[in-house]
Amino acid sequence: MGSSEATVTAIPASVPATARRGDSRPIAIVTGASSGIGRDFAELYARDGHDLVLVARRREALESLGRSLADRYGVACDAFPADLARRLDREHLAARLRSIDDRIVALVNNAGIGTHGYFHETDLDRELEIIDLNIAALTHLAKLVVPGMLARRRGQIVNVSSLAAFQPGPLMAVYYASKAYVQSFSEALAEEVAGTGVTVTALCPGPTITEFHGRAGIRADAPAGGPQTMTSREVAEAGYRAANRGKRVIVTGLRNKIVVVANRLLSRRRMTRLVRRVQERRRVVARNSLTKT
Repeated sequence: MGSSEATVTAIPASVPATARRGDSRPIAIVTGASSGIGRDFAELYARDGHDLVLVARRREALESLGRSLADRYGVACDAFPADLARRLDREHLAARLRSIDDRIVALVNNAGIGTHGYFHETDLDRELEIIDLNIAALTHLAKLVVPGMLARRRGQIVNVSSLAAFQPGPLMAVYYASKAYVQSFSEALAEEVAGTGVTVTALCPGPTITEFHGRAGIRADAPAGGPQTMTSREVAEAGYRAANRGKRVIVTGLRNKIVVVANRLLSRRRMTRLVRRVQERRRVVARNSLTKT
């Protein structure tokens, strides 16, 4: 997968001067900010007066979002195109963050990818990219901001986990495993920083209307989705509220909460079989959809 150079895009001259001079406002970093949950998180932080560092691969989408948020809320937005699965891009971002470390109060680790299919059939490079983005990048960015937050005794980290974190996921084995890491890491880090003024929240959505499913080769309205599938805005708002309250774990949606309870009541093997059936049905729906188009 290609990647644009990780560079900071300055706020355009058309943005009000107040947005360009926001050198005392708190800063929130949002990854995967070009669409979906990340985009909605960015708007929530901007609405509440945070300057932003917006990170994703798509430069045009980031710059458009930055201009929109600056115009609407008078905040400063740095659009930082980067492929966070690449360590070099993360190092470029790290250099940028070191220059503003004293103002960073929030990190939303939202960037993530998945793929769908039997492990012996899926592309190795894609599976390794999932690990690099969903695990390595999330860990790397948390490592960058936590020391400064602890020194200032202020900060919040939101790691976008998933309902997938609570059980193994046949046909999405690496993705489910990556989210299990996110969940465990988030809860452990939350305990480490307890009482310091820094909080860590694991946001665990179920099927959500975003671009994720299409890129993973599945559909959000397949059997695991349906009419109760949540919008990205609903998920972001739930996560934002939870982070501001210092909650460690937030599972969005009643049906998703029931699934988590079922994981505690049923054997792990039985839950794994159930997930396999759901994912196999999704595979059939995706194939039928491709046949019809």
